[in-house]
Amino acid sequence: MAKIKHSVATRRRKKRLLKKTKGFWGDRSKQYQQARRALLHALVYAYRDRRKKKTEFRQLWIVRLNSACRLAGMTYSRFIAGLKKAKVNLDRKVLAELAVKDEAAFKKLIEIAKGAK
Repeated sequence: MAKIKHSVATRRRKKRLLKKTKGFWGDRSKQYQQARRALLHALVYAYRDRRKKKTEFRQLWIVRLNSACRLAGMTYSRFIAGLKKAKVNLDRKVLAELAVKDEAAFKKLIEIAKGAK
């Protein structure tokens, strides 16, 4: 029985991995073992940060809303509570966008929130 060699499959697997690590620093993009470790680490960070990104954007929207509300003489928490009482179903992303881009519409929302108290 002839000995089966795996060189073609091995080379293909290694090339595929090294292609993914293109642009990594130093040996992390050239040596297979180093590249494999670096790629595994990078994938862990990517997985974690895809989830963390949602938290960070929500925090950004809340900061923007808070500063816009305070300029209008109201706190963020009272603004959100007022909108909930008035049954205004806009998420923080849309509200922050309105606060930055359309001040007239945001002022109307402030009045709705104040009126709902």
